[in-house]
This record gives sequence, structure tokens and C-alpha cells, in this order.
Amino acid sequence: MKLKTITIGILLWLTALTMGVAQETTTALETLIQAKEQVIQEEKDALKIEVEAINKRLDKKEITAEVADGLKREAAEKRALNIENKVAIIDNKMALLERNGSLSEETETVGFKITLGGEDGNERVINVGVNKEKEIVYDRRTSSDLVFAFGLNNVVGDGQSLDDSPYSIGGSRFAELGVAWKTRVFKNHNWLRVKYGFSFQFNGLKAEDNQYLVDTGDQTVLQTYPLDLKKSKFRMDNLVIPVHFEFGPSKKIENEDYFRYSTYKKFRIGLGGYAGVNLRTIQKLKYKDDGENRKDKLKAGYNTNNLIYGLSGYLGWGTTALYVKYDLNDVFKDNPTAVQNVSLGLRFDMD
Repeated sequence: MKLKTITIGILLWLTALTMGVAQETTTALETLIQAKEQVIQEEKDALKIEVEAINKRLDKKEITAEVADGLKREAAEKRALNIENKVAIIDNKMALLERNGSLSEETETVGFKITLGGEDGNERVINVGVNKEKEIVYDRRTSSDLVFAFGLNNVVGDGQSLDDSPYSIGGSRFAELGVAWKTRVFKNHNWLRVKYGFSFQFNGLKAEDNQYLVDTGDQTVLQTYPLDLKKSKFRMDNLVIPVHFEFGPSKKIENEDYFRYSTYKKFRIGLGGYAGVNLRTIQKLKYKDDGENRKDKLKAGYNTNNLIYGLSGYLGWGTTALYVKYDLNDVFKDNPTAVQNVSLGLRFDMD
């Protein structure tokens, strides 16, 4: 129950964070749109002042009508270019904000400032949601991702393939939720990275042929249930520390005061493994007894191994990858036939 509560809490926190960032992004976009309108209006007002000044010089006969027309054309062209350039800057900021959710990698919240030059030489600064700013790191070699994976789960053993498994191939599933850090190995290129962190793994097995798992004391075996089962599911909840070596191309993004390597829309492959502990083992049975629907949750050790370790890898493009993991430890201790857990699904690494 405690693990389930923690998992739900993490998901709710991520949802709230996503909604908060989305709201801040929307507000920032609205401010940028207002800034564009302000730029256009300020340049028009400045042009009006310049034209009035030229007309006064013309009335005082300081300049000829021909010269006055030329000055007005120059002023109009200058102000038009000012509008074009300043609006282009704001449009680029809007595109960056819509794509990344912020204008700077180094701010703790979505925030930025726009500086507009006034006719009187004073600067007008518009601040949008800036709470704290971090000092820009020139070379940030480590980044973090939220990892989520799901797919099919089952067991294999010595001389036993998935076709021989007593568990449903389509009904047995796994899920994984965790945090991973990615560190560049070499100083001057990014073709090799180390990815490490922690994850909660939920490996489920759905027994077929009206069977369920029974702990006989020394072994855990499948037996036929005396009533018709609507559902027979067994699940192992693990906490593991995965480590992968990640290979693949990346794009170097250089700026005046920092540079980064980006793997956005790039091919990547990760090879490694994981080790951890089993937190909980539970079996759920659904059946009908004397016309009433019943649901049993059986929490026990079931002679499962407490130490979890295995191999894993992924092959993907951008943030999405095909993911496979294989437990090297036996699922059950002291069973006559040793079986290991195997999973195949999709993995999402979201930074």
C-alpha cells in the first residue's frame, strides 16, 4: 500500500508540474504577443515625433520641401526596419518558448526579460516570471531524465521457451518508473554516455488454465483453484539501480557563453544492467463464490528471491526506444525448474 501511495504521489506531482509549466508558458507567450504590439506602437509614435520635427524645420524654412521629403522617407525606412528586426527577435523567442517550454536552460522557472530602447535613450525592461536565475554552466556534462516503460512480461527457463510458459503472453505485463542521470564520458565528444539512476519495476504474471501460485513451504508451484477464476495475477515490485552505456550521435550546440550536446531526434542504443531488491510480492485472485463476486489479495514471500539483478538494453530514436530486460536471478528459490523474468516493451526517456 505504501509503495502504491508513493507511486501515485509521484505521478500526481509530475502532472501538477506539467500543468504549471504549461500555464507559465501560456502566460509568457501572451506577454510576448503584447510586447510585439508595444514595439510596433512605439516605433510608430517615434516616427510621428520625427515627422513633426521635420515639418517644424520646413515651416521655419531651415530645409526645402525636397529635403524634408527625403528625411521623412529615411525616418520611415528606419522605423520599418526597427519593427521588422525587433518583431523577428520576439518571434524567435516565441518559437523557442513553444518548443522547449522556456527561453533558458539555466532558469529554475519559465522566465525571461525583454529590453526595449526608448526614444529618450532610457531602456524599458519587461520581466516575465523570473524568480531565480542560475549561473550558466559553460559545459554541463550531466543531465537528468524521467524514465517510463511498459510492455509484456513473462518467464523462461532451462529448456523452456515462451510457448511453454504457463502464464499468458498477452495478459502478463510490466511497468517501470524512475529517474536517470546521463553523463558524457569523454571531454570533447558525446558518442558515449553513462546512464544511471533508480527505478521501480512492477513485473506481473497472469496464470492460465484456472491456476494460481501456492507456497508449499519449500517451493512455489502452480495448482488448480477449486473455483472458476476470473483473474489470477501475480506481481513482484522491485526497486533497482540500472546502469547503461549509451551510444549514438548527437548535435553540438554552441553559444558565446556555453555549449551543449543534443540527442534530439537522434539514434541511440543503450546496453547495461540493473541490480536491486524485491519490495513486495502479491497475488490477486478474482472469482465467484455462492453467487457473490470475491477478490483476494494474498501478500506473502512466495519463496521469491529478494536480490534482483539482470541485463537490459534499449534501441531508439529521440525519446522513444524499444526496451528489453532479463533477470539473471531465478524468480523462485529452490524450485525444481528454475525460471527467470523477461520483459519487452517501450521506454520513454523524458528530459
